[in-house]
Amino acid sequence: MSPLSSSLRQAVATASRASTRTTLRSYASPAISVTSTRSNTSAPSLANIEATWTHLPKEERYEVYKQLHDLQKKDWKELSRDEKRAAYYIAFGPHGPRKPIHGDGYGMQVALGTAGIVGASVLAFLTVRHFGQPLPETMTKEYQEQSNEYMRSQNMNPISGVSSEGYKGKGMVQS
Repeated sequence: MSPLSSSLRQAVATASRASTRTTLRSYASPAISVTSTRSNTSAPSLANIEATWTHLPKEERYEVYKQLHDLQKKDWKELSRDEKRAAYYIAFGPHGPRKPIHGDGYGMQVALGTAGIVGASVLAFLTVRHFGQPLPETMTKEYQEQSNEYMRSQNMNPISGVSSEGYKGKGMVQS
């Protein structure tokens, strides 16, 4: 092993220990800043994370998540636009449980389903109405007019009803 690679390993180990200590302390410590140390060059870039996030394996997603978690500990004014966009997308993007469940034509499916249910309800109503019993005798206009005459003859509700003076309502007539 060369002395350069062993000193590099020591530096990385020291940086990771310092990073762990800063997470346990308050985030208000301005003396320590966390920098991104990526060793895997095959990991996706943060520039186009929206397009590649769903196609990444779980291990790489976790690696990107951890990288962004460490980057967000820095001052947000120091982050690049791509890093901010990637952090926002991973936190609030339409993936995982926030993935939309409806796609193209969903509105048309809802409209057709609603129209079908309303049509079935109308058909059921008309079928019951067709095969049901005829209206009772008390629902005919003649019977209701006879009920008004009977109420007048018996002087029912003489203050505000059919028997009152100057009554202009329909009384019992509904049809």
